[in-house]
Amino acid sequence: MNPWPMVLADLRAMRWSAPVAIFLIALAVAIGVTVSAQERALRRASARAAADFPLLIGAPGSQAQLVLTAVYLQSEALPLVDGTILNRLASDPRVEASAPLAYGDIVMGYPVIGTTRDFVGRWGRLQPSEGRLFNEENEAVVGADVRLILGEAFKPSHAITGQHNVPGIVADDEVKHRHAQTLLKVVGRLPRTGSAWDRAILIPVESVWETHGLGNGHQTEGASLGPPFDSAKIPGVPAIVVKPKGVAQAYQLRSEYRTSGVMALFPAEALTAMYQLVGDIRDVLVIASVLNNVIIFLAISLLLTTLISLRRRRYAVLRALGATKFYVATVAGLGAAIITSLGALGGFVLGWGATIVVVNIIEARTGLVIAASLEANEFLLALSMAGVGSILAVIGAVAASRKPVADALRS
Repeated sequence: MNPWPMVLADLRAMRWSAPVAIFLIALAVAIGVTVSAQERALRRASARAAADFPLLIGAPGSQAQLVLTAVYLQSEALPLVDGTILNRLASDPRVEASAPLAYGDIVMGYPVIGTTRDFVGRWGRLQPSEGRLFNEENEAVVGADVRLILGEAFKPSHAITGQHNVPGIVADDEVKHRHAQTLLKVVGRLPRTGSAWDRAILIPVESVWETHGLGNGHQTEGASLGPPFDSAKIPGVPAIVVKPKGVAQAYQLRSEYRTSGVMALFPAEALTAMYQLVGDIRDVLVIASVLNNVIIFLAISLLLTTLISLRRRRYAVLRALGATKFYVATVAGLGAAIITSLGALGGFVLGWGATIVVVNIIEARTGLVIAASLEANEFLLALSMAGVGSILAVIGAVAASRKPVADALRS
């Protein structure tokens, strides 16, 4: 006998209870998919963004904050490191290139960073998608997402520590703290890098120093940009990015510059610590998700058992009419398996949608381009939920089919 007409009849009869069961299963699967896929995507995006910063040097303090400020442009006031280190690095045979990173100003919510022309082009790796790199103090190069056009002039403003600036939005405090004496002009735009630096405005570090009344770091006004600087006049900088010539040189430099007055680190070191923290949080979420799944399984098992029990008389009538135990078990098991499978599929789709929403929120907050993807872990989660649910359904169905017909008819 064909079991499907009876299966469909059962599902129609459960038009209120079946959607509840499907929703509960979908919610359990969606939580697991979202946690797993989003955490993996964020980890990869943050590691990719740190590739342009082989070695960072800054004043002693929080390694995590140095990385967050230098690499991910999370606004925070950093202590200054002695600027004379720039000349030492420029003449060090172990260093292929180095550049200062000076923060503190904003334009339309975008951070203004003072650095060197070479670093703007990532030491030859990046070429402007529009215009050119800066050649003079009053010129600027913008990231791919900065809403300024070539030739547009602007005046930077002093950023307020602790204030959250929205890229593209001019806040009231920005207007109040504008540097009226400084006028900069956009001469180039960089290609998209998938990092927070796509929302940055890059200017010569000399412009930052002069804007704040610190001179230009050179012996004479109008000197050429970049190193070497005048050791007697060079101001301090929040961070220095260094590109060593090799792995051995990188470790030598890190060890040498880990002195009482300087901190040197590989961004990967701080990222590892942050990944560990994120991993711990992820583990907690995974444990919570597993416990949630267990509770959902128990609830679904109870629900399926209840639904099968409510149809005990129907199944007993089928048995009395000549249906075999296998037929009754098939009808009950298929109906419950369809419910669990639809729930798992719906949870997979819901979890992917939630992942996209979370990724978009993180991208809007950080500027990172996060490429979320579904991998084996997410597929296995959905399949395991459907599989275990189906097994529970079969167990309940077999139990229902074994009940004596007479007892079922009298119940």
